Amino acid sequence: MKKLRIYIRRLINLWAREVDLMIHNPIYICCMVVFPLVVIFFFTSLMSTGQPEKLPCGVVDQDNTSITRAMIRQLDGLQGTQVAGHYNNATEARKAIQRNEIYGFLYIPEGTTAKLVSQRQPEVSFYYSNVTLVAGGMLFKDLKTVTTLTSAAVGAAKLQMLGKTPNEIKTIIQPIGLDVHMIGNPWMNYNVYLSCIMIPGILVLFMLLITVYSIGTELKFGRAKEWMSMSGNNILIALAGKLIPQTLIFLTIFLGYEWYVYGYLNFPHPGGLSMIVFLAILTVLSSQGFGVFVFGLMPSLRMSMSICSLWAVVGFSACGATFPLFAMDGMIEALAQIIPLRHYYMIYQICIFNGYPLINAWVNVVALVAFASLPILVVRNIKRAMIEYVYIP
Repeated sequence: MKKLRIYIRRLINLWAREVDLMIHNPIYICCMVVFPLVVIFFFTSLMSTGQPEKLPCGVVDQDNTSITRAMIRQLDGLQGTQVAGHYNNATEARKAIQRNEIYGFLYIPEGTTAKLVSQRQPEVSFYYSNVTLVAGGMLFKDLKTVTTLTSAAVGAAKLQMLGKTPNEIKTIIQPIGLDVHMIGNPWMNYNVYLSCIMIPGILVLFMLLITVYSIGTELKFGRAKEWMSMSGNNILIALAGKLIPQTLIFLTIFLGYEWYVYGYLNFPHPGGLSMIVFLAILTVLSSQGFGVFVFGLMPSLRMSMSICSLWAVVGFSACGATFPLFAMDGMIEALAQIIPLRHYYMIYQICIFNGYPLINAWVNVVALVAFASLPILVVRNIKRAMIEYVYIP
């Protein structure tokens, strides 16, 4: 009982010391509170409309008939596209794409209407830039939609002249009806797709860096022996005293982010509140555990911070949010399994976004628990570094 009181007193003293360090060092305040809040509001407001609207598009209409003009008006009326310019030829429109004035253009050659009416299958051309992948893909979809609708309208008019009923016309034009359902995100909201991985990824980066920085600066500024002395040379007490105040701050920020996107912005979350809170706790603990482990492997402030930065940045590509992991090279697929953000994303999409039970993501839960437990392997090395090593600038 006496030892327990001593441990508690040492922990309280270490917590007070760590809070004092955080208050008087602006790096802590900026990287733990200010920058994370800026990132949260920046990314969610950047894509607040859900998906791009009124993408500038050009038109080269060398036919200039009532049907082609109606096609252009219909294109301009679509939510995602705005006809920003009419050009005399394809060369002028191509140069406009190269100047980044438009993302693509519709080329209607002379005689298109005549061929359409006489059923000789006219050809119109789409030219679009895929340098900006989302803009190019959305513009292609709208251009294809407009030409398909125009062709269908002309066909429907001819069939009506032949005396066909509306049901017969519908059956001829579209013999197979489509019933399309987009599961999880029916609004095709890019804010849901991207913010739910970009923001946690950046928060994980801050957690890794601050964890390593807070331990490494004990060596750099000659406070290591004082830190160990306050813990009674017990490295577990020392680490707990240092990391628990940071854990509470990071957890508050992460839970605040989750309340903002799921509660205020109403991102889809059929997994429920308990799963959201559980994933937040697991993410914070696994990120800190991985940071301590990296420093324990290489007790050097510069090297450990560099490795944590690299690991966090690689996670954006290897987590599988923007490109499926199974389609990547086998080496990258294997490497992704030792990146915390990959397992965060898997639990998010399985249990929160799609609402499946936690047992479906048990492998990823075990992985994050393992990351949180990694410091056990290196605590002796950290203790030896704090007692024996001398910082070399």
